[in-house]
Amino acid sequence: METVSGTGVLGKMSANWLKLSIMGISALGLAACSSSGDEDTYIARDVEVIYNLAQDNLERKRYRFAAAAFDEVERQHPYSVWARRAQLMAAYSAYMSNQYDDSVLAAERFLQLHPGNASAPYAYYLIALCHYEQISGVGRDQNKTEQAEAALIEVIRRFPESEYAQDAQLKLNLTQDHLAGKDMEVGRFYLRRQEYLAATLRFRRVIERFQTTSHVPEALHRLVESYLALGMIDEAQMAAAVLGNNFGDTKWYRFSYSLMIDGKISPEAKSDSWMAALWPF
Repeated sequence: METVSGTGVLGKMSANWLKLSIMGISALGLAACSSSGDEDTYIARDVEVIYNLAQDNLERKRYRFAAAAFDEVERQHPYSVWARRAQLMAAYSAYMSNQYDDSVLAAERFLQLHPGNASAPYAYYLIALCHYEQISGVGRDQNKTEQAEAALIEVIRRFPESEYAQDAQLKLNLTQDHLAGKDMEVGRFYLRRQEYLAATLRFRRVIERFQTTSHVPEALHRLVESYLALGMIDEAQMAAAVLGNNFGDTKWYRFSYSLMIDGKISPEAKSDSWMAALWPF
């Protein structure tokens, strides 16, 4: 009896199926050279044949083959109803194979051609996912993180009642926490180098732009440190007061309180208007 392995009957069938699948997709996209000239001879296929081949590859998780076949649907039958569906399926297949740039381009093309389509919310969401899954550590460039933030905001803004908005909001919160973490890392770097003005700009950015993230209490404390180092006592007092009023039970307030008391400075703001200027909501 043949064993169920790569060298058995199933293994041979799988290998043959893969070979036929590759040959089939190649036949869709490649042209045969004519004997009379340099021009290619185009090999046409019925739209249902191409689409079914693409769908079959998708179900078998052969995403690159599926994306190529879905692209071929549009190339050979651009005005069919299948073409519109294939555009978005090509974007999805490219996303599943981690070809994020190709997926974004396909989804953007779909939106350009069919902006009012019922699947438009998913196309926007797919673009956001492609950027989100390319977010790198805080020690690296955050361009993709910023693109993910913008794309997620677009999903929420355009389709607040859609099934994608809730997940987009969760991912947006994580994305903004990541961006705040990057600013905190840069701010701490400047603080260690005693470049206090540059540090305050980063910490203020966290407070003003990423108010709902977990980094805000530390950002306020680092502002207290920076302002005290700059001799800006009133500003340090204000930051400490905001920290105490909003995060009085955290270690960061205890640290700031100790700094202020050791410097014989009352950790209380002079006026509510000063607090509003730093904490504008």
